Amino acid sequence: MRLLVATCLAAAPVATLAILAVFRWAALWPALAAIAISILLAGAFALVWGRDLDLLIGQVRRIAADDAGPLARLESAVLMDRLGHEMERLSRRLAIRTALQEQHRRADTLILERLPDPVIVLSHDRSLRRANAAARSALDDDLPAVLRHPGVRGAIDRALATNQSQAAEVLLRAPVPRDLYATVVPMDPPLADGGQLLVVLSDRTRERAVEQMRADFVANVSHELRTPLASLIGFVETLRGPAADDPPAQQRFLAIMAEQGARMNRLIDDLLSLSRIELTEHQAPSDPLDLAELIHRMAAGFEPRLRQRNVKLAVRVDDDLPVVTGDADQIAQVLQNLLDNGLKYGRDDGVMTLDVGVARPANRWPSRPGIVIAVTDQGAGIPKQDLPRLTERFYRVDKGRSHAVGGTGLGLAIVKHIVNRHRGQLLIESEEAQGTTVSIWLPVANAATRLAEAD
Repeated sequence: MRLLVATCLAAAPVATLAILAVFRWAALWPALAAIAISILLAGAFALVWGRDLDLLIGQVRRIAADDAGPLARLESAVLMDRLGHEMERLSRRLAIRTALQEQHRRADTLILERLPDPVIVLSHDRSLRRANAAARSALDDDLPAVLRHPGVRGAIDRALATNQSQAAEVLLRAPVPRDLYATVVPMDPPLADGGQLLVVLSDRTRERAVEQMRADFVANVSHELRTPLASLIGFVETLRGPAADDPPAQQRFLAIMAEQGARMNRLIDDLLSLSRIELTEHQAPSDPLDLAELIHRMAAGFEPRLRQRNVKLAVRVDDDLPVVTGDADQIAQVLQNLLDNGLKYGRDDGVMTLDVGVARPANRWPSRPGIVIAVTDQGAGIPKQDLPRLTERFYRVDKGRSHAVGGTGLGLAIVKHIVNRHRGQLLIESEEAQGTTVSIWLPVANAATRLAEAD
């Protein structure tokens, strides 16, 4: 390039001097000297021009680079000083614009990340760009299921076709029922990362659960409280009438009335507890839980009742039990109900076992890491045809015995909903005249939860 420039610059004067010398219009030696000087000057100019050009090319490449900042002025440029100055001003403007765009990009990300509702960002080809913290926390592994839902896919297609917001209702059946309302918002122009669709999710599970809870509560209370209320009313009428002057009968009836009142109190407590659990069943717990300490504390609390029935409780807990993610109060309620059922329906002078250990690979449990809590009694067992219905509300295999031992028919229903909230599994195995084993599988806490516990 430099040789070409030097040739172009020196060609005209050299040719002119050569012609003058050939036709003897100029002296030979002065002409040759002038030719040599012209060539040297043209070469020097080409060298300086080429160096300045290289400097400018380097500056242009820096401006085109993604990480370019403001450029320093080209102090060493000789022939292109003014051009270098203008490029310096251009680089400053581009650096300011790039910094502003980066600031807008960070603000955009921060706004989406801090929105309280789950938000999913999709590109034009419907691929997932990102999800904010609320979406990751609330949905986690359910994100693909939401995006595959026919209602959401239809809303995305309509939003892309009309460039207007579209809505869809999403009902997820597993791992727990969830009622979501999705709004698909097209972005024109797209976001900085190429996101062209926002899927904003509103979780209506709690509101629907409240509505259902009210209906169920009225229906259940009206049905289950009818018998004890009728007994109380009958005994009150008896005490005010035939037994008004019969102290022995009064004492007997008052004892029965106290028993019926306690039954009603237990029933209402269990119904309220079940309703509270159902309200939060769609929200998985996030706190780490040390099961070993909780197991031993619950077992110690049952000692007085075990002595009354002369029942021995054998507790076996694996060493180095992994941490699980769970609600300590609800897991304690699960253990309370399972041990209570084992004690109520087991036999006197028997042995009840409480095993807690790492889940072994088997067809019955998921392949993910988990732990299993199993409570086994030596009672009369449960007929096979009744096993699938044990977790239904108010379902009792032996209603007479259940009432006699103070059962409400809600214990295993509460256990089922708590296990569902913890994304676990419940298994009930029984053989008549042999006993019953109720097993619960709970997932091990993920790495982030264990790290938070360590901190």
